[in-house]
Amino acid sequence: MVEGSRSLVFVSGQLPIDPKTGNLIQRDIAALTKQTLDNIEAILLASSSSLHNVVRTEVFLVDLKADFQGMNEEYAKRFNPESPPARQTIQVAALPKGSLIEISCIALLIS
Repeated sequence: MVEGSRSLVFVSGQLPIDPKTGNLIQRDIAALTKQTLDNIEAILLASSSSLHNVVRTEVFLVDLKADFQGMNEEYAKRFNPESPPARQTIQVAALPKGSLIEISCIALLIS
């Protein structure tokens, strides 16, 4: 990579899985959102990026009506409100492992 150039880190859909147990956590949507973003943050940090460098997210919810507000409140805590990443939030019929939420993102990797 050229000094000062920018590359992208693509993080595929992450679930609210506890990394210590490998199990899906069973809590409210705010806790599920927090765990999912914690997992994404760990991947980004391992890739020499961070949540600060996220430019786009995709949030998948099983129940948009019931869970959007709780997800949105927790989500907003993790990103700069002055320059949040572009986001699309989509209701889906089902997610892996019976999860209520899945999040993917694209972040800048700045060298």
